[in-house]
Amino acid sequence: MTTTLTTEATPNPGPVRRTERALAPDLARGAMLLFIALANAANFAFAGQPGLDPTPHGLERVVNFLMATFVDSRAYPVFAVMFGYGLVQIARRQGDAARRVLLRRNTALICFGLVHATLLYFGDFLGAYGIVGILATLLLLGRSDRFHRVVLWLWGIQTVSATVIGVLALAGLRGGDSGLTNTPNASLEATSYWQSLQHRLAEWPVHTATVVPFIVIVWLGIWAARRRILEDPAAHRTLLRWTAGVGLGIAVLGGLPYALVAAGAVTFDAGTVEAMARLHAITGEYGGPGYVALFGLLALRLRGKRFVAPVVALGQRSMSGYLLQSAAWLALFSPWALGLDGTLVAAGAAIGVWLLSIGAAQALGERRGPAEALLRRITYRPGR
Repeated sequence: MTTTLTTEATPNPGPVRRTERALAPDLARGAMLLFIALANAANFAFAGQPGLDPTPHGLERVVNFLMATFVDSRAYPVFAVMFGYGLVQIARRQGDAARRVLLRRNTALICFGLVHATLLYFGDFLGAYGIVGILATLLLLGRSDRFHRVVLWLWGIQTVSATVIGVLALAGLRGGDSGLTNTPNASLEATSYWQSLQHRLAEWPVHTATVVPFIVIVWLGIWAARRRILEDPAAHRTLLRWTAGVGLGIAVLGGLPYALVAAGAVTFDAGTVEAMARLHAITGEYGGPGYVALFGLLALRLRGKRFVAPVVALGQRSMSGYLLQSAAWLALFSPWALGLDGTLVAAGAAIGVWLLSIGAAQALGERRGPAEALLRRITYRPGR
């Protein structure tokens, strides 16, 4: 048995009004853009991934450790969960027009991603969101609650897989002198903007193909949205506490061995470091539901607090904030521009640009961010 695309829907065509928005999703998006900034600024600064100094000293060791434990591979899953959550919210609001609206919106996201990747940063996620959004609209949103429970089994299987990888990595520990190394990206090393643009055109499709499998993370967001967990976090407090504790616990523990290598505290042979990197990547996905649940709990405590307003304002304009960051990294770290580099410089720039973006978002008042305004105009076609 299948359900309609918009379970318990009350059709209300058009974009959601700001007064109708739940606090937790916007709070999560706005705050986690800081982590996205830290990760991407470091990629630019070291012209490759993961963007961590392979020979850290002093305070750089601390930054590397914190980045590997809490940020790298742990920030983007938050936005994947929230993307899935948003698909259901849009579908619920649009009623019978939901499929048409979502297909148009996600097609536009693919175009946004292509432009973003071509002009600014190959590591774009907007195009991948668009592809996953189309797949989810066609294959997932109209299914029954029973069908959606499959995603919980998939996460259970992945947990077993992560456990096996962790046990094998620890059992196979071998001493050596190998540490962390960055995989270079030609577009970030290019000595002219034109060269970087050409490289990005080749890099973006490959990068997008590697991140499209995060549809399993998006699906978890769909499952959560069908239960309105973030709209009413008080009613789901126990679930949120368990999800935050278990999700972030797995993300932190799974990332700890790699974080120690990144901090220069230990060295192993190349095979062991590679195994730790795999464990770091797979357990990072649990940071998505873990952080989202944490912000759901924080929303209960912070509702009405004035100091969270700028962060929420940025969360409501997260795509504009994301694009602003890419433009800043291009200007600050490209060899043909200012050419800045280094761990502490990258971290400082990330914090500075994030603070600038929350100030700009709050200054917009009731106006939408430019990227959001354009996307909504394309999606809802107010003239028709």
